[in-house]
Amino acid sequence: MLQPSLLDLSEAPAVGDVRRGRVRHPLAEGAWIDLRRGWLGGSDVLFDALATTVDWRAERRQMYDAVVDVPRLTRFYGGGEELPHPVLEECRVVLNESYGGELGEDFVTVGLCLYRGGRDSVAWHGDRVGRSRTQDTMVAIVSVGEPRPLMLRPRGGGSSIAVPLGHGDLIVMGGSCQRTWDHCIPKTERPVGPRISIQFRPQGVL
Repeated sequence: MLQPSLLDLSEAPAVGDVRRGRVRHPLAEGAWIDLRRGWLGGSDVLFDALATTVDWRAERRQMYDAVVDVPRLTRFYGGGEELPHPVLEECRVVLNESYGGELGEDFVTVGLCLYRGGRDSVAWHGDRVGRSRTQDTMVAIVSVGEPRPLMLRPRGGGSSIAVPLGHGDLIVMGGSCQRTWDHCIPKTERPVGPRISIQFRPQGVL
């Protein structure tokens, strides 16, 4: 069950100013992350709407000698596809206004992941399918629902960084981050409510 945030009691989702309160954290090898806490007001309302109206899809994946369930539910929206809530389009417009000049192109696709509890997770990876395998790019993630730590570490191993995200927080991973760093959402044994990750990417970046 989602525990509402006492700091975000807005009755409707509202997109904030990205630049107000945004902090950029340089990483190694030309990578960086931007953090904007509480960027999306009314995020718990958006969580409830997405959790109940999106046609979530359960995926299965080859893992060594077996086909296993992917431990989260997903939904991907390509460019031109109608999004499940109008505030997602507002987010994309504001992100493009804020980052389009630096990125050199727009965020186009929107991916959703529903982590139903602590057993749902995503393993270490970088978004390196497509152009991001060889080119610097950006991936913007808005987190709604219960906070979960997004872990980052240099590709190939090394000390990790934990960035708790939830209740409307925005993280933008830029520069070489997808090529030179990995990230994950680890499983946890402690009781934790559901979370939805909303990912905005340029066309051809997965």
